[in-house]
Amino acid sequence: MARFVGDAMPWQEVDTVTLRHEFVELALREELSLTELCRRYEISRKTGYKWLGRAGGGGEAALQDRSRRPHSSPCRTPAATEAQLVVLRQQHPAWGPRKLRRLLEVKQLRTHQAADCPSVSTVAAILKRHGLIDPRAASQHSAFVRFEHPQPNDLWQMDFKGHFAMRSGRCHSLTVLDDHSRFNLVLAACSGETTQTVQQHLIPAFRRYGLPWRMTMDNGAPWGCDQPHELTRLTVWLMRLGIAVSHSRPYHPQTQGKDERFHRTLQAEVLAGQQFCDLPHVQQHYDRWRHVYNAVRPHEALDLGVPQQRYRPSSRRYPERLPALNYGPGDIVRQVQAQGRLQFGGHYFRVPKALRGQPVALRPADPDGCYDVFFGIQRVAQIDARRPVQA
Repeated sequence: MARFVGDAMPWQEVDTVTLRHEFVELALREELSLTELCRRYEISRKTGYKWLGRAGGGGEAALQDRSRRPHSSPCRTPAATEAQLVVLRQQHPAWGPRKLRRLLEVKQLRTHQAADCPSVSTVAAILKRHGLIDPRAASQHSAFVRFEHPQPNDLWQMDFKGHFAMRSGRCHSLTVLDDHSRFNLVLAACSGETTQTVQQHLIPAFRRYGLPWRMTMDNGAPWGCDQPHELTRLTVWLMRLGIAVSHSRPYHPQTQGKDERFHRTLQAEVLAGQQFCDLPHVQQHYDRWRHVYNAVRPHEALDLGVPQQRYRPSSRRYPERLPALNYGPGDIVRQVQAQGRLQFGGHYFRVPKALRGQPVALRPADPDGCYDVFFGIQRVAQIDARRPVQA
């Protein structure tokens, strides 16, 4: 509250404390009723009695503004809990308030601590107070719709993360993720992106976790693509194991959304700001962080659970020897020859070259002479008996 008084200097500013002293002095004279005096000074009777009461205590500071901060805060987060959150944030600088709160909650349950876990907003406020969170971070997220397969091992997503330089050579990171649980099955530091490299890391995963029903991957080597006649030795090997193969749509990385998101997390929590000597050095970091990701790090898509709690191994065991391909009694079985040539009805037809030496089954697709070509459980091509190719 401020007023302007005086004839010689009509715009001289009078501060609030001066007005309070003036009000008290006039009230003590009792020339006007307290109600009228409060009306003229535009304050309530309650406020008027407050200033009179303080003035009775004496001293210049009696009518100064006082802090409204409470003398005690019974609901304030305990200092020990706040310190724990600061330490957790320093250990996991890429984790937000929700993940850190869940991790703190798990730690309190394990150690039988009686303290209540603070809310997500309180955790965020603590991190901001300590300068450990960027207030702009929340605005960088947008809502999206999640889709996941209903059971573990229904689908595994596989891809190479973009390579990065080490002091000695380049690292290509192979990642395999279970679609349902987000459980990381393979995280390998590789020297290249070849079929042999991928098989070298998939076989131990198949032995440990069993076979999935389907795997989806990107386009190009060594994956192949979903275009006609574009199988590779790798995808043929997977089909031979009874695993269906699919590919992301070109220029649509969201098809591999969970693995792409995993790559972002890997970049933020392991690779950012790091310098690696060689592949064993990278793999050491990968192995340590993979446990954190699968068993410690709360995942918001899993209601802040961890992937390991949701995953279970497949009942389909990896066969050390490839099983024979058994087709139905009505199938027309043919062996694929060199260059992907298939002989049928005295003529040759083109199928994917990667199938050479493999038996395939022909099944009528329509009465006009079109046949679907199956390799194991998967349709891999279609031929038109009316349009053979030159031998």
